[in-house]
Amino acid sequence: MRNRLSLVGVPTAMVCVVVMLVVPLPTTVIDLLITLNLVASVIILLTAMFVKDALDFSVFPSLLLMATMYRLALNVSVTRQVLLHGKAGNVVASFGHFVIGGSVVVGLVVFLIIIVIQFVVITNGAGRVAEVAARFTLDAMPGKQMAIDADLNSGLIDKDEARRRRREVAAEADFYGAMDGASKFVRGDAIAAIVIMAINLVGGLAIGVLQDGDSFSTAINTYSLLSVGDGLASQLPALLISLSTGIIVTRAGTESDLGSDLMLQLLNQRRSVRIAAGGVALLALVPGLPKLPFLAVGTGVWLLSGRLPKEGTGAEEAPKADEAPPAPAPDSPEGLARDMKVEPLELEVAYNMVELVDPSRGGDLLDRVKALRRKVALEMGVVLPLVRTRDNIDLPANTYTIRVYGAEVARGTALPGHVLAIGDMLAALPGTPTKEPVFGLDAKWAPLSARAQAERMGATVVDPASVITTHLAEVVKQSSGKLLSRQSTKDLVEIAKRSDPTVVEELGSAQVTLAEVHRVLRDLLEEGVSVRNLSKIFEVITEKVRTTRDPEALVEGCRQALGPVLSANLATDGHLPVITIDPLLEQQLSEMLRGGDNGSFLALAPDKAEALTLAVAQRAREAEGDGEMPVLVCAAPLRPALRKLVRVASPRLPVLSYAELGPQLRLETRGVVNLEHASV
Repeated sequence: MRNRLSLVGVPTAMVCVVVMLVVPLPTTVIDLLITLNLVASVIILLTAMFVKDALDFSVFPSLLLMATMYRLALNVSVTRQVLLHGKAGNVVASFGHFVIGGSVVVGLVVFLIIIVIQFVVITNGAGRVAEVAARFTLDAMPGKQMAIDADLNSGLIDKDEARRRRREVAAEADFYGAMDGASKFVRGDAIAAIVIMAINLVGGLAIGVLQDGDSFSTAINTYSLLSVGDGLASQLPALLISLSTGIIVTRAGTESDLGSDLMLQLLNQRRSVRIAAGGVALLALVPGLPKLPFLAVGTGVWLLSGRLPKEGTGAEEAPKADEAPPAPAPDSPEGLARDMKVEPLELEVAYNMVELVDPSRGGDLLDRVKALRRKVALEMGVVLPLVRTRDNIDLPANTYTIRVYGAEVARGTALPGHVLAIGDMLAALPGTPTKEPVFGLDAKWAPLSARAQAERMGATVVDPASVITTHLAEVVKQSSGKLLSRQSTKDLVEIAKRSDPTVVEELGSAQVTLAEVHRVLRDLLEEGVSVRNLSKIFEVITEKVRTTRDPEALVEGCRQALGPVLSANLATDGHLPVITIDPLLEQQLSEMLRGGDNGSFLALAPDKAEALTLAVAQRAREAEGDGEMPVLVCAAPLRPALRKLVRVASPRLPVLSYAELGPQLRLETRGVVNLEHASV
C-alpha cells in the first residue's frame, strides 16, 4: 500500500495542484483543501521538532517546494471564487469576519505583522543559516572523504562502513545545498502573499464598485474582508512552514528530539531558573508595576525550580565510574571466559609476600606498578596493558614470577622484612648472598636492622617492592614489542590523529594497513627504540611505502629518522663509546648479506658466526669493565643482520648504523672487531 501511494499518489497530487491553477473549484472543496493545508503544516512542524538529525528529514527541501506550490494554487482558486462570485467558502469567511472582527484595517495589520515575522525574522535567519551550513559542509567534504579513506586504509573500519560514511557525507552536502536554495521558496512565498493580497484588494474593489455597481462600503465588506481572510488563511500555514525551515537548518545532530534536548539543557540549569524567578518576584516591589502577575509567575517558577535536578546531574543518575560491575558466577559462560583469558602481563608472588601487595598492611607494590606504567608510557611511547598481580601458593617462599601472555619470562626472590644491599665487599654484612635480578650484580638480602650498616659500607640499599618493580620494568622494556597488540596500535593511531590529523590522513592515503604500522612499531620496540614521536614515524612510513613495503626497510628508515635522539639517549654528557667493525671485515660481512622472509641475515658458517659474536661480546665486556656502556656501530645495510647475530651473546649491546649517529656527539672508539678476532 505504501509503495503504491508513493509511486502514484504523490505524482498525482502534484498534477492536481497544477490543475487547481486553471480549473475552478467549488467552495466546499476549497474549505477541505485549506483545512488540509493547515493540518499538513502542523505535521511538518512537529516532524521537524521530533527528528534527531537534519538528515532524518532529508526530503524537506522538496516538500517545502510542494507545500509552497500547493498554497499558491489555493490562493489562485480562492481569488477566482472571490472575484467571480463574491464568496470563497466558510473557512475564508471565518478568517475574514470572526478572526479579525470584520475590520479590514485590523486584518491588514495582522496580515502585515505575520508577513514581517515570517519574512524579516524567520526566513532571513533560516536562509542565512542554510547558506553558511551549505558553504561549510561543502568546504569540509574533501577532508571528511580523506578521513574516511584514512580510517579504511588503516583498518579502523571496513568497506561497508566506509561506503555508508561516504553516502552520509554526500547526503549531508546535498541536503544543505538544497536547503540553501529551498529557503528562497519561503522568501518568494512571503513576497507573493503581499502581491496577491494587493491584487485581491484592488481587483475586488474595482469589480464591486465599477462592475457590480455596489457602494464603496458594500464592496469593502464583500471583497476586501474575503481577501484579507484568504491572506490570513494561507499565511498561517506558511508561517508554520517557515518555522519548520528554521528548526531544520539550525538542528544539530543529537541522540534526542528537540523537545527533550530543550528540557534537558535548559531546565538542567537549576541555578539560572531560580535567579530568574527571584528577579521576576523582585519586580513586584517596584512602584507602579502590578504586583500580582510578577509575584504569581515568580513563585510558580521558584516552585518549579525545586523539582529540577541539581547542576551536573540528570534525571537518572549514571552509575559511578569507580563502581565495578558485579562479577559473573564462576560457572557461568562469562565467568569461564574471564578465567580462560590469557593476560598480557602478570606478576605472581608467593604466599608470604602478600603484605607487599596488600595496602591495608602497608604494601605499596600495586601503586608502584601503576607508576611504572606511566613511566614506560613516557619513555617508550606505548601504554602497557594492566598488570594482573596475584598470589600463587605453588611458588616457593620469597619468590615472584613475571609472565608475558602466560609464559614465565623472569623469576626472582624478594624477602619481606629485608633490604637488598648491592655492592662489593659485603662479606661483613649479615644476610643471605644473592644476585641483583636485572644486571646480575653481587648483592645480599640483609635484615632491616642492618640497613644503616650497609649504607655506611657504600652499598646501594633497595627495599623488596623496588626490587620487584625494577625487575618488572626491565622485563616490560624487553617485551614491549610483544605487549604491543593490534588494538593498542589502533589506539596510538587515534591519539596521533587527534594531534596530527594530516599525518594520519596521508598514512591512510598511502594505503598503509594497520598491520604494517603494528609491525614497524613492534620491531622498533623490540630493539628498545621509543615510539613517542609517532608523527615522525608515520611520516617516514608514508614516504618509504612509495618505493618498498619491506618491514625491515621501513624500520630502518624510522630508525635513521630517529637516529639523533636514539644515539643521544645512549650517550652520557654528549660522549658515546663505540665499538666498530674493521673495514675489511665489514666488507666481507656485506658480501655475505642475504635476504629472507624474516629480513636480512648473514650467511656465515656456525663456527664463524660464533667467533664473531664472541669477539663482539669480548669488546663489550672490556668497555663495561671500565664503567662505560658502549654501542656497536656498522654500515646501515649491515645493521639489522648484525643485530640479529650478536643479540644472543650480547642482548644489552645496542647496534647502531653510522647514519643513526647524531652530529652533536663525541665518539670514542672502545674497540675494533677485526679479522684477528673473527676470521670469516
